[in-house]
Amino acid sequence: MNKLFWKILIPSLAGVGATICAILAFYLINKSLPGWGILAALVAGGVGNQLFTLLGNSLMRFNAWLIRPRDGDVIFAFNRLPMEEPYTSQAGGKGKSLAIMKQEGVFPVPDGSVILSSAFVNGNLTDEAWRQVQKELTRLRKGGETAFAVRSSALQEDSAQASFAGEFESVLNVTTDDEVRDAIRRVAGSASSERVDSYTRHHGLQPGEHAVAVVIQKMIQPDYAGVLFTVDPLTGNFSQMSGNVVKGIGEQLVSGSVSADTFTFDRPAGTYHGPDSLEAAARPLFRAAAAIETLMGCPQDIEWAIKDGKVFVLQARPITTLNGFDPVNAVWNDSLKGEFLWSATNLMEASPEVLTPFTASLLPYLTKRGGPSLNVKGYPINGIIGGRFYVNISVQVSAFSRMFKGDIRRTYKELSGWWGDIPEGMTIPVIPLTGDEWFRGILPEMMKSISQFGKYQKSAPKFLAENRAVCESLRDEIRQMADKTRLVDLWNTKIFPRYRDSFLYIVANSTDVQVKVERELRQLVDGDTASALLSNLGGGDGQLESLGPMAGLGLVASGRMTREEYMENYGHRGVNEGEISWPRPMEDPEWLDKKLAEWQKSPADVDALLARQREAYDAAWKEFCAKVPNKAKYMQKRLAQAAQAARMRERVRSEATRRISVLRAFTLRAGELLGINDGVFYLTIDELLEALSDSTYTLPDLAKRKETYERYRALPPYPALIRGRFDPFAWAADPNRRSDVFDASAQTTTPIETGAENVIRGFAGALGVVEGTVRRLESLDDSSQFQAGEVLVTTMTNIGWTPLFPRAAAIVTDLGAPLSHAAIVAREIGIPAVVGCGNATMRLETGDRVRVDGGRGLVEVLS
Repeated sequence: MNKLFWKILIPSLAGVGATICAILAFYLINKSLPGWGILAALVAGGVGNQLFTLLGNSLMRFNAWLIRPRDGDVIFAFNRLPMEEPYTSQAGGKGKSLAIMKQEGVFPVPDGSVILSSAFVNGNLTDEAWRQVQKELTRLRKGGETAFAVRSSALQEDSAQASFAGEFESVLNVTTDDEVRDAIRRVAGSASSERVDSYTRHHGLQPGEHAVAVVIQKMIQPDYAGVLFTVDPLTGNFSQMSGNVVKGIGEQLVSGSVSADTFTFDRPAGTYHGPDSLEAAARPLFRAAAAIETLMGCPQDIEWAIKDGKVFVLQARPITTLNGFDPVNAVWNDSLKGEFLWSATNLMEASPEVLTPFTASLLPYLTKRGGPSLNVKGYPINGIIGGRFYVNISVQVSAFSRMFKGDIRRTYKELSGWWGDIPEGMTIPVIPLTGDEWFRGILPEMMKSISQFGKYQKSAPKFLAENRAVCESLRDEIRQMADKTRLVDLWNTKIFPRYRDSFLYIVANSTDVQVKVERELRQLVDGDTASALLSNLGGGDGQLESLGPMAGLGLVASGRMTREEYMENYGHRGVNEGEISWPRPMEDPEWLDKKLAEWQKSPADVDALLARQREAYDAAWKEFCAKVPNKAKYMQKRLAQAAQAARMRERVRSEATRRISVLRAFTLRAGELLGINDGVFYLTIDELLEALSDSTYTLPDLAKRKETYERYRALPPYPALIRGRFDPFAWAADPNRRSDVFDASAQTTTPIETGAENVIRGFAGALGVVEGTVRRLESLDDSSQFQAGEVLVTTMTNIGWTPLFPRAAAIVTDLGAPLSHAAIVAREIGIPAVVGCGNATMRLETGDRVRVDGGRGLVEVLS
């Protein structure tokens, strides 16, 4: 019984129960107490609804108990795989995703089962596991002969980081028990193949034996089959789904042995563009793909088949080219996840330097655990690009544009107070949302956030009053902690909850009221007057919190503040305060002496400066009152709101930053207990917690991570606005780079001036432009001739060619489509590819010099 069954049954039971109880109550009560029957029916109906809902939930739990896994179970039907550890991890990526879809009850997934990785010993099924497989085969056959597809579901396969597309064996059309057992043995044994090992090493995964689960699925003998990407796998463009279709089974498409027809769907409407052969099934295919993407929470690479007009989903996995995380070096580049517009405006203030892996890892950790983050279809508003914080403008605009009738520019104008203007002509990519998706997904989250932020606004004064003592108490606890497990408990129960709260306080008490007030002022008076009226946000207390460290030096120098008071107030603030590895001023006994010495060389009279600004404000206010007296009372109130908001925002931010000092104390103590000291900042938070909890945990290569971190640190600051996929190193090497804006769409559409006689055209396989020397290979047997850095030109590639790919500068093939083997693997390892050229092997010779533009599907012959 799948989720759909219970989604229908429980409300139906509740409705029936409410109706029965209401009718009975009305009949019985109205008989003895005329006139009270309707009220009794309403009350009884509500009670009946609750009781029968409880009954339905009890039945669902009882059913779950009946089908609960037994000790020793190693094979599960898709619709019975428990969605909990250790079953989900032992099912592998493919097995888990098929089970998730099957258990929803709405996706046309052919029936099947997954054999867990624990069923294998040295690559072979145990005898008990084989007996369970035979029993499951009997269930799947249902008394008749059935053909099966046997595929791998390795634990690292079909993940967001690596798909292993075509690397493991797949065996199709097996029928007898002996054929199935042999197929299972072949699939499991392919984990030790050379191509899998080569792929593994290139992706920085753990080399050696792969734990493999195996999927057995009823074989569909399709009329048509293909693949469908829910977003563009090259650019991350959300406006279209794109796919390929072939007659017969889809394996020939993935292998690249045939050229396929291409089709697309416009989003969100699902308008179809493609061959007539697919048109009848296009609509259900689009709906299934969109629903799978929503269910899985990220763009999907879907394999499908059509038999007698019915669509079947054979598997779904994340699009690995849109993976924004490199786990080997612990580097995030969220610009690779899709085509978005990013802004670093304001965000660079707290973290002007490249973030260490530990600090960077806190953002996704926080986002997944209740931190403040607007989310649209699995994409959070905050991200990291090459070690720097960015905000995803596309997510914000996508979420709010429905409030402005879909007007993207108007929506952004309402948000521009935070992020500034964008260049004229630059478009803002948006995430397609249907009305149903917005009302069911976005609007409830907005309402939840508004309620949550209201609570944090209300409790902010209490937070400000208690935070210093809380932080000092936590730092004392951390200093005394000598047990790694107890340190983890302290993180889970006290440190992280307060760290998360600090961000919620910041967001809840941040507002753009100042920007809106300024807009109002500029409609009434000139710009200078408007600016002057907003120059007194410190109000009666004389200054905002951000002025404190500077003004405090003058107070200490003049004897009006003690050194201890200064360090208590401002010792947690500084130039790189958002970075956990950055030492705080309060940690350095000589820091204040150095700052005072600098102050004495050029002291500033802060009081005089503030007084002068107050005079300017007073003069501007008089001018305003004289010019628009009827608006004076209203504007006085608005200015007071802006000032109050600014003061609260700054005070909250300061105290929230103080909590980062607690986080730093925790991290340093963890480094001491692990014996790695400052090396702890090159771990992610997940790795650190695992290392503290598990004495057998193997640490990653911290020296390599530090080297990578230093390479990023050596780069100039990235542009404030980034649109599309951004490679920090390629951008930095460009002598014509701009430091304000980067637009990947502009970069990839620069025309190549060539004549038709020296240009070969094909499908865009994998993004990138490279020049190199051709090595034309007639077959894989000639691979020993291939030299690293050459452009591989051949008729087609399949899984056997994979070991050559990392050595190639680019790939060019005669046969294939954008989603065939050459394109899939080239995209994943980041080398340009042009596929389906038709006659590349006829026109190109070994030794030719070419320029390969994978994004445009062009090969230019240079010599």
